[in-house]
Parts: sequence; structure tokens; C-alpha cells
Amino acid sequence: MSVSRESPAQEVLKVANCSGFYGDRLSAAREMVEGGPIDVLTGDYLAELTMTILYNQQQSRGGNAGYVGTFLKQLRDVIEPCLERGIKIVTNAGGLNPAGMAEDVQALLDELGIKAKVAYIEGDDLCARMVDLTAQGEAFLNMDKGIPLASVDNQVLTSNAYLGAWGIKEALDQGADIVICPRVTDAAVVIGPAAWKFNWQRQDFDALAGALTAGHIIECGAQACGGNYSFFQEVPSFRNVGYPIAEIEADGSFTITKHPGTGGLVSVGTVTAQLLYEISTPAYLNPDVIAHFDSMSIEQVGDDRVRVSGCRGSNPPPTHKVCINTSDGFRTGTEVLLTGLDIEAKAEVFCDALFDSLGGRDQFTEVSTQLIRTDQDDPQMNEEAHASLRISVRSDDAKLAGKGFQQKIIELALANIPGFAGRGATGTGPVVAYWPALVDSKHIVERVIVEGKSTDILPTSQLGLEEIYYQQTPVDLGEVPSGETAKIPLGRFFGTRSGDKGGCANVGVWAKTDAARAFLFDFLTVAKLQELMPETAQYRVERYELPNLKALNFYIHDILGDGVSSNDRIDGQAKSMGEYLRSRVIDAPVSLIQEAGL
Repeated sequence: MSVSRESPAQEVLKVANCSGFYGDRLSAAREMVEGGPIDVLTGDYLAELTMTILYNQQQSRGGNAGYVGTFLKQLRDVIEPCLERGIKIVTNAGGLNPAGMAEDVQALLDELGIKAKVAYIEGDDLCARMVDLTAQGEAFLNMDKGIPLASVDNQVLTSNAYLGAWGIKEALDQGADIVICPRVTDAAVVIGPAAWKFNWQRQDFDALAGALTAGHIIECGAQACGGNYSFFQEVPSFRNVGYPIAEIEADGSFTITKHPGTGGLVSVGTVTAQLLYEISTPAYLNPDVIAHFDSMSIEQVGDDRVRVSGCRGSNPPPTHKVCINTSDGFRTGTEVLLTGLDIEAKAEVFCDALFDSLGGRDQFTEVSTQLIRTDQDDPQMNEEAHASLRISVRSDDAKLAGKGFQQKIIELALANIPGFAGRGATGTGPVVAYWPALVDSKHIVERVIVEGKSTDILPTSQLGLEEIYYQQTPVDLGEVPSGETAKIPLGRFFGTRSGDKGGCANVGVWAKTDAARAFLFDFLTVAKLQELMPETAQYRVERYELPNLKALNFYIHDILGDGVSSNDRIDGQAKSMGEYLRSRVIDAPVSLIQEAGL
């Protein structure tokens, strides 16, 4: 471990995150600066879907579009107090156009009469290099499907490598007050400032793994502070839920907290939930380090204070992940309410008449129908008698998957099933398919631009460092509770957190006690998960164990198609999948139920 720039071992770097997505609470930046002392203000705005949104902005607006414009509104609120207090600002709001954002940030500073050093980072955009990289042997295999990009005819719209943290550190080393990042990893905006503060070196993998873990926890804003928490009744108040702060130490250990006087909750449970969010294996990959989530210790050390320590790190992989978005035709759809008796027969009659009037199903590249049975027997009100029929079609012909389809539905309004009631069109427009891939890191060079000076930063994997890999020691789970059982919803004593990973989804499940963990690990096999969630049975599911977190993680391949922009699910990002699992009734040992006080 390298020596910290400042000697006190207890010194921490307080990193506060004010944004978990594009559209998060605008006032959060000001609240984080005014709510108490912090050293770094970060904002995470990018997701696969966001890159598509920014691309569409570029196409419609031109000029300096392609970045997260709302960040400028937040910056206007906080830049002056940040400079006065020495608070650094690091954000990935640069999106597809970090240079354009840096230019507009400088214009804002000039307007306000404020002097600050602005840096921006480039090197993630591979769009113009795709042909050349393919010629050099990069197949851009889809990480979920295992097929090369060349096997589809889709036009590449965006292609951005997930950069790491060392460009951010370089910008801060050069005195930058504001660092504008493009598509860096979500945690990079935390790792970079920590590496700068404590002068970590590339091989300080344990410390870097700690900062990566801290970044993963705070990247989604209020989710680490009680937002979207399974045991929401434990949260004292959801009014003005606080945003997370990571107090990072020189060895990479850290404490998660929030400003006093804010709503929400920081507990071992809320932190565990966020650690399980949108992951696959316990080895969490990043271009700077691999963090082993099955190695850390978590402890409640005070009210709204959770300390995380002991996370081990290994060399980063030799590849960078690439977020590729491609055009995949057009789609449109409808949702029709089916009411009362003979729901399935009504659905069949409606679909038959609709596709006959359109000239048949075969002219579409894809047809999806879902009959969602929300109707009840002997309903006590009209709404309890409804089921929903969702129909979606896709075609390379914009007219076929557009107004023509919708017109045929309207024509059936008085000529088809009894009680016809439509909810209107769903998901109409161009389809953007997410294509996750890997590229050899030898092709990646980060460029840091500070006051016109450009500095190149090579990926860690290209530096020839000694290979270090940490292997977790097996944990004795103890005796599995047995004996008399009773029926109870799984979620009464197990928490969940679910989300999307491109076309895949993850469902993390955790227990609160060692006995519950032993039961969970024995009971919730892949086969049992697929029994409880029948819609997952057709997909490949992987199970990963994190005994230190008393948790399992299930990774469900392909259930979200080609990502949120293209699938037809009501919840296209799988955010509700965990709560669905919690609602399923299981046979649980009475001793476990009693232990939980139920």
C-alpha cells in the first residue's frame, strides 16, 4: 500500500453522490453541499437506456447536445460554495459529448464570473473505430448471446467503452475543480477521487476494491438510504430521503452514511440490498480492479452509519466492456382490457381478427402477446373484472409497425369482443437494441484534457503488473433449520433487490440471521427459483453465493431481450422482480418463523 499524502490514519475522504439516474432529484446537489461537510460531490447519470436518450438528443438538436443538460442547472446552484469549501465535482454527465459539456460549463463559469479549472475525459467513443477494430480481430461478441456483431444487420448508433478511474485521478492531480466524464463505470467517479486523495497506485488492489465497493453502493443515490428497500416498514420516514455519503479511509475501508435531518435509513440491510443490485458473480469486474464482494465485512457502527471493510481486490480483466446500441427496426403495440367471463376466448377472438385485418402475423419480424390475468372471480367492482391483453409487433417497415397497426385496432372497436376497451398504444417508435460486448483493453486510451493540455492514460491491464487473484475461503453455513413447517410469504423474512443487466436480470436475496441464511442456501436452488417464478423456467439461470452478506444472487439470462429499450415487459428493467419473488408462499420451518417474531 502506498503512503497517504496526509498522515492521520483516521482521515477520510467524504464522497457524496447527488444522482442515481438521469431524472433524479435536481435539488439533491444543493442539499448534499449544504447538508454537512463533504469533500467530493459526484453524480451518476448514465445507464444503457440513457445513452440511447442522449443519442436521440444529438440527432434532433445537434450542436452541443448529447450530454445531461440538467447537470448544468445543478452546477449553477453549487459551484460557488463548492469552490469556497474546496469540494471537487466529478460527474459522468458528459455522456456522449464531454467536450461539449466542458465548453458549456466554462461558459456558465464565465457568466457567473467564477474561475475554476475544468477537465474532461475522452477515449470511450468507439463508434468511428468499429470497422477498423473489427478488421483487427475484434468480433464484439454479444456477452449474453455469444454471437458476433457482424451476424446482425443492425446499424451501430453508439459504441462506448466503460472507462476506469485513472483519468479522473490525473485530472485531479492537475488541479481540476470539475471533472466531466463520458461513459466511465458507475463507480469510477468514486475510485478516482479516492486514488487521488490517498495517492494509491495501480497495484493497490485491496484499497481500490474498497473504493469500487463504495462506488457501487452510492452510485444509485437514495437506494442506499432506504429507497426501494424490501423491509420498507423499517424506514422511519420517506419524506426527503437522504442521499448517500461514503467516508473512505486510506486502506479502502469506508463508512456509508447520510446527512443528519434527512429521511430514509442507512442500515446493514439497505447497504446489503444495494450491494446485490445489478450484479452477476461476487467478483465484480471493473477496468481498474476486480472487487470480491464475498470477502467484505459489514457492521452497523451507529445510527445511519454502516462500516464496510476487508474487501479484497485482484487484477482487472484484460478487456473493457463496451455499451453498443444498434437500430433494430420499429415497433408498436396496444393494450386492450378484457372484462368478465371467457377471458381467454375473448383474447383469441380479438387477436385472430386483428392479424387477419393486417394481412397475417408472418409479415412482422416479431409478434408478442401477453394475457395478464388481473381479473377476479365474482368481482365487487368493475376494475376487478379486467384482464389485460398486451400485443406488440416489430418490423423493419415503420409504416407496418406504426399508424397502420393502430388504425386496425380502432376499426375493431365496434366490431369485435363485448366490452371492448383499449388503453392505447404502447412502445411505438424505433427499436434500439442493446449489445453488450468486450474489447481488448490494448485498444483503449483515456485522454484527459485540462486547459487545452491532453494527457494519455493507459489501462491498468496494459502495464504488465504481477497477477494477483483472491480466492474466498469457504464458509461453514451451520445446521439447516428443519422440523415442523408452516406456509408464509418468502418475503416475510428474506429481502430482495432486482434489476437489469442489459438483456439479463438479477435477483439478489438476503437473510438477516445465520439460521435464515442456512435455510436460504439449502432451500432456494435454481430449480426452486424457477418453480416460484415460472416465467424464468425457459431461461438459463446462474446462482452465486455470498455467505458474508447472508445472500444469494440469481442471474437470469435473456429474460429482458435486447435491453430495456427493446423488450415488451411491463417492467422492462426487472425492478419489481424481487418483490414478486417475496410475495410467493413457501413452506418454512416454524422455528425460523418464530425467530423472526412472525
